[in-house]
Amino acid sequence: MPNGYNGKILHVDLTKGSLTVEEPNDTFYRKYLGGSAMGMHYILRDMPKGADALSPENVLTLFTGVTTGAAISGQSRLNANAKSPISGGIGDSQSGGFFPAELKFAGFDGIVVKGKSEKPVYLAIIEGKYELRDAAHLMGKLSGEVDDIIHKEVDPKAEILQHGIGAENGVLFSSLVSMSNRHNGRTGMGLVMASKNLKAVVVRGTKKIQLADQKALVELNRTGPKILPENGDMDGLAKFGTAVVVLFNNTLGTLPTRNYTEGQFETCEPISGEKMAETILKERDTCYACVVKCKRVVEINDGPYKVSPRYGGPEYETLGTFGSYCGIDDLAAVSLANQICNEYAVDTIAAGATIAFAMECYEKGVITKEQAGGLELKFGNAEAMLKALEMMVKGEGEFGKTLGMGSERASKVWGKGSDEFLITVKGAESPAHMPQAKRSLALIYAVNPFGADHQSSEHDPYYEDGIGDFNLDRLKVIGLGSPQPAYSLTEEKVRFAYETEVFYSMMDSAELCQFVYGPTWTLYGPNETVEMMKAVTGWDLTVEELMTVGRRRLDLFRTFNAREGLGRKDDKLPKKFFKALGGTGPTAGFALTHEEVDSAIDHYYKLSGYTSDGVPTRETLKKHDIEWAAEYLPA
Repeated sequence: MPNGYNGKILHVDLTKGSLTVEEPNDTFYRKYLGGSAMGMHYILRDMPKGADALSPENVLTLFTGVTTGAAISGQSRLNANAKSPISGGIGDSQSGGFFPAELKFAGFDGIVVKGKSEKPVYLAIIEGKYELRDAAHLMGKLSGEVDDIIHKEVDPKAEILQHGIGAENGVLFSSLVSMSNRHNGRTGMGLVMASKNLKAVVVRGTKKIQLADQKALVELNRTGPKILPENGDMDGLAKFGTAVVVLFNNTLGTLPTRNYTEGQFETCEPISGEKMAETILKERDTCYACVVKCKRVVEINDGPYKVSPRYGGPEYETLGTFGSYCGIDDLAAVSLANQICNEYAVDTIAAGATIAFAMECYEKGVITKEQAGGLELKFGNAEAMLKALEMMVKGEGEFGKTLGMGSERASKVWGKGSDEFLITVKGAESPAHMPQAKRSLALIYAVNPFGADHQSSEHDPYYEDGIGDFNLDRLKVIGLGSPQPAYSLTEEKVRFAYETEVFYSMMDSAELCQFVYGPTWTLYGPNETVEMMKAVTGWDLTVEELMTVGRRRLDLFRTFNAREGLGRKDDKLPKKFFKALGGTGPTAGFALTHEEVDSAIDHYYKLSGYTSDGVPTRETLKKHDIEWAAEYLPA
């Protein structure tokens, strides 16, 4: 019996209606750790080249990590991977909550889904047993309603991962959602699952995770609550959630405002984490066994916008995209937008950013009031924002359907130079961290295999002049010890971007929360990450071995994308990022240059062992012990 993991992967062929169990050896688990690295083994092997993302040939993988379910903070994570309907390349998405741990307790480490069912079904995995069940009665229902029905049918303690009505209505950026508020978002994984007629995965189990060294894990777990109050970043996260950075980013001039035209929102205080805590916060929520409790639960019973605590509360990104992106400072309206996205299971970043894009198109005369569904779609109009969102998730009218395609595809419909207003990379709208100021993020947004993402590397302030010893000492563990000037994109800053990306990549394979484990500010640093994984698995791990897993994952992503026709031509940033920011904040006038970004991409490829087109070489794949993937490289 292995430690940490079950040694079982469930394979589901929906076309055939067959379910089979694979039991890979320990070497397989140690090589990939779980998550997206493990998922890529099956996607590259089993998905034919050029398959449509919404065809039965697409392969959807859902994987935990080798430590998921252990009683320590930050391990209950789930990775969803498939070909993305947004980019045509790999789709990657993480979520937390209780579903990942419950899947382990139910007896499985991951699920590989192929084919398409003739009728809607859900997959039930209960105490090691598994079957497909009819799901016709679940279609067309809000996420909370689906949860209620399944809890009555199966078990009140069952955990449920589902696609929502948004996906049923064809919203491109539909999510998978559990607990009605934990999303596998960003890359359209909800639409992929919906295309397979798989409504939900339901798990329930009581199996305990076997530990190699329980004493060591308990000791490490005890240090977490002691460390937390002493770490300013973690303490703020615990008290105010991710929304703690609203005011901070605004002060720095890095809060995207009015569709990324400015970096400072003059009335951001009403949508801050502090204001949320003072007014509508009902409680702090958490994921399985985590002491940080960064999730917000809000409730609004008065006023025009009622919000139920069932659907959690807005994260920083949501406060950004529906708030500052849209020029809206109404916390209740933004919280309701968050609830609607949770009810319909759509990604809040893409949804809010697409509406902000439409607002700029409206204000610049690209679309008329009639084209905007009769809405006065101006920045600051909360009522119009909410109506546009409702039309989007319901697929109402031409405007609603166009919004549901995302901003990049909407731009192709509307034309008239609207591509000048886009903030997309590989079709994915940019999150609320501005690469004009955080220069290494410009590189990561460009080269990231699944589009602009803020959780694929560490951010610039942690490797710039003035960084404290606490963070620098952790970075030295992964070979980084030379902080760079602010707003720079030097070769050393590129190396910082790459090496921290590798660490984050490992965490998305081991399925570790990036708010608990990481190379800088988190509860546990690289050394503690190794200690935790040793205590659970019993493996004699090192930081470098873990980093190699991170490199494998990136290599496999780039190999898949290259096979599907993506390369350097797709590693590009939107025109808007090369135009000077407006406003009067500290970043007013900031803009990227093509020269610095192109040079950074060149250096990144060299560090990664890729060709000048961003494709892994056979030598690189061999070096990282995944030579088998070379057969999937383009000729």
